Amino acid sequence: MDILLRHDQFYVINKPAGIGMHQEGDSPGLVRRLGEALGESLYPVHRLDKMTTGALLLARTAEANRELSRQFAERIPRKHYLALTDRKPAKKQGLIRGDMEKARGGSWKLSRSQVNPAITRFYSTLLAEGLRALLLQPYTGRTHQLRVAMKSLGSPILGDERYGGSPADRGYLHAWKLDFQWQGRLVSVTAPADQGALFGELAEPLTRWAATLLTKESFPAAP
Repeated sequence: MDILLRHDQFYVINKPAGIGMHQEGDSPGLVRRLGEALGESLYPVHRLDKMTTGALLLARTAEANRELSRQFAERIPRKHYLALTDRKPAKKQGLIRGDMEKARGGSWKLSRSQVNPAITRFYSTLLAEGLRALLLQPYTGRTHQLRVAMKSLGSPILGDERYGGSPADRGYLHAWKLDFQWQGRLVSVTAPADQGALFGELAEPLTRWAATLLTKESFPAAP
């Protein structure tokens, strides 16, 4: 696992695909594996799905865990994800919002109610023949939020077969940028999208498009 940022209070790593955060049966999860490799106890400040790669923040002390977890609870950090889909979404960009409800088999679904909605801002563009790029900014942190959001637009993430995505060598969802505060300063980390055949082939135009979009769009606070 690549360590993108090493600080005496926390790490930011580039999480690999195919590994969960915590133990599954006899198989240890990411937190335990990395902690054993580094010889220390780690605290997961937030989480990424098993199929998702990218920037993951892990605290090294209980004090850092409390502070960073507070920031996530108060929605202070900004997170931007990259994804691929082979289906055109119902709209090119905008907000996806709605309450999330449990469905069968551990899945979730988006409802029309707005009691405590999951909120995601998204942009899309044609990246290659039959393949679209997505830039996603979640304002909330619900389980499977981005995967359910894209399914709701008729464009499930490529490789995410749980939510109707076409088969692929991996689920193409990547936590690309993570911005948070530490001791009054902005910490900004970018995780290279380099896992999976399509990310390997298309990472340069994908990240160039996303970076250009970030300079043009304000990405305002969630309504």
